[in-house]
Amino acid sequence: MRYLVFFLYFYLPIIALAQNSDYPIKSFMDEGVKAPNTHHLGDAWLNFLLQEEDGLDYNITQATFSPNATLDWHKHSTPQVLIVLEGEGYYQEKGKDPIIIKEGDVIKCKKDTEHWHTSSKDSKVSYLAVYGNSPTIWTEKVTREYYNSVAEKLNQK
Repeated sequence: MRYLVFFLYFYLPIIALAQNSDYPIKSFMDEGVKAPNTHHLGDAWLNFLLQEEDGLDYNITQATFSPNATLDWHKHSTPQVLIVLEGEGYYQEKGKDPIIIKEGDVIKCKKDTEHWHTSSKDSKVSYLAVYGNSPTIWTEKVTREYYNSVAEKLNQK
């Protein structure tokens, strides 16, 4: 009983005030906002964790794609790093073979390298994208047929 009283008087106030601060806190556990189907097919959510307005010269965005989604070919004028948090997806740079990406993978894409990345056919994928403060340059559509051929090729390995 003595320990319970000690816990209630000492730890409970600390726990209750733990997230009550003036610091701006965002969570990558939040789903984010559903992205309009402008440069992808299927469902995608974006959680803008850090951006230029936060006083940084880079962005950190969490992207989550439902299974069987596609993302169009694009490039950035700065390097991009992808950190896969959950699930499985595909990644490909122009002129190279596509690969499967999975939880724990870290991919660095050099600046001005045309590429695409998204979920696999049977799994959602969630990753953090770290990139500079410049707009994404969209180059061409990834068609459903092309996506299906990549899925088939990678699933045979």
